[in-house]
Amino acid sequence: MPKEGIHPSYNDITVKCACGTNFKTRSTHKGDIVLEICSACHPFFTGKQKLIDTAGRVERFRQKFAKSDAGKAAAATK
Repeated sequence: MPKEGIHPSYNDITVKCACGTNFKTRSTHKGDIVLEICSACHPFFTGKQKLIDTAGRVERFRQKFAKSDAGKAAAATK
């Protein structure tokens, strides 16, 4: 139990996103919180993020580690 009078009040609030998603949480923040982007609409979490690869770095990385993954798989089957 927290001591009376020294801790901020910890109340239920509503978090609202610009995409229309609402959820309830608890916070010491006074009033509702309004977000521009949340986990329901952020490209990283929805899988709609596009990688911009101008120099072929991602493809070179995938090729490099595909070789080592193939070697590990071959060793595991022996």
